[in-house]
Amino acid sequence: MQGDTAAHDDRIEALAETFEMLGDWEERYRYLIELGRKLPPLPDDEHNDANKVNGCMSQVWLQSEALPGPPQTLRFLGDSDAHIVKGLIALLFEIVSGRTPQQILDTDVSAVFTRLGLENHITMNRRNGFYSMVERIRRLAASAAQADAR
Repeated sequence: MQGDTAAHDDRIEALAETFEMLGDWEERYRYLIELGRKLPPLPDDEHNDANKVNGCMSQVWLQSEALPGPPQTLRFLGDSDAHIVKGLIALLFEIVSGRTPQQILDTDVSAVFTRLGLENHITMNRRNGFYSMVERIRRLAASAAQADAR
């Protein structure tokens, strides 16, 4: 499990280094948009009310699936009708996908968000939407952890 934490920390470190290397925020926005373009497509039938994230100005859908373990880990799929938001989804998935439900719950996503400088460069509406996505992922992880405990 310690190796998983190190790999996770390496992913966050790589993201931080990339954001620092890009310099200005126009380049960072382009990078976010490019991340969003690389997201695996969410099947059309998954664009439904059950997967919709409330609290976002844009349309956002998120779902999780359990990957076989041990330990059980989660993978996330998502989509948005807005390019920057789709990039934020991809960024969020980079932080949480492939982690156990408990590791996801233990991750301080807002600290990563702040470390990347997004706190000051994303509009209030997008920031609120981002945290709505984080809460949705935390609920999915909590539900998976509860199911795993049974």
